[in-house]
Amino acid sequence: MNSTVRGIVYVSVCVVVWGTVASLMDWMLLTEEVYTEGTSGQLFTFIAYGAATVVLATRFSSRFLGDINADSGQNSSTEE
Repeated sequence: MNSTVRGIVYVSVCVVVWGTVASLMDWMLLTEEVYTEGTSGQLFTFIAYGAATVVLATRFSSRFLGDINADSGQNSSTEE
């Protein structure tokens, strides 16, 4: 799989994970009546989980994407 496709898949998976986890947490907080629908608490929940996802995705990107520059260098050297 080339590096562009791997990057797109990685970001897509991160967005799905963020949306799923944030929605589940939001549902739990709404059910327990911690806040009501459409309030700043709901906004904060999605922003906080979004920020956490960005941090985690950045930290783990090297594990899943590898060294994309090294892959690109290998591909260009084998084509010569």
